[in-house]
Amino acid sequence: MHRITLLSKPGCHLCDDAREVVARVAGELGVPWEEISIESSEELQEKYREMIPVTLIDGVQHDFWRVSESRLRAALAQ
Repeated sequence: MHRITLLSKPGCHLCDDAREVVARVAGELGVPWEEISIESSEELQEKYREMIPVTLIDGVQHDFWRVSESRLRAALAQ
């Protein structure tokens, strides 16, 4: 089974939009997901500072800035 991770930070309006898409798709498909703030780790801040929100599927970067619902669904169907 796949797992989605949403990397975000407080006050990020694109993160709010991404969270809605991820929650909807994950809920409909029964896929577990978690949200992690990049502020929780210097490594995450350094790596993703200019890219958030970032979605990972099974720990591999899938998307950044905007989450495409159709692209996310297609990736989870594989």
